[in-house]
Amino acid sequence: MKLEGLVEDKKHSIELTVTAETALAEIDGRPYEIEFSHPEPGVILIKHKGKIFEASVANLPGDLFQVYVGGRDIEVKITDPKRLRGSTGESSDSDGPAQIQAAMPGKVVRILASVGSAVEKGDGILIVEAMKMQNEMKAPRSGIVREMRVAEGSTVSAGDTLATVE
Repeated sequence: MKLEGLVEDKKHSIELTVTAETALAEIDGRPYEIEFSHPEPGVILIKHKGKIFEASVANLPGDLFQVYVGGRDIEVKITDPKRLRGSTGESSDSDGPAQIQAAMPGKVVRILASVGSAVEKGDGILIVEAMKMQNEMKAPRSGIVREMRVAEGSTVSAGDTLATVE
């Protein structure tokens, strides 16, 4: 999967292939092969070239993450260029259906809103675990959950439509 990362106003190109406990990452053309584990929520142990790094990760609103690693607190914005190309540029409060899509491969661990339920913009719809982190997928607009295309335990791919709010 191809992503873009923004760290301290510098954009980075990221290509990522993740398996259960390993990741192949190419960041700005430099390859990295890492092993990782998730000993507790919000904590990732990363092993690269015999060195182990501990990182704490917290989800912030939008595509932002607060990462604490190596004694530094870093705010990182991760975007999926494919998802951006698919947007129409219209406000998320416009009429018509709004789709909630998976940003990366993962597994649906919990459904928070059922079909037919009313939601406000920003309300949690479902939780997807990706790279050993749980990410709450939020309603992009206020409305009614019209479609839920996944169930708890489903495996999803990047770009899959998970739910629709209208």
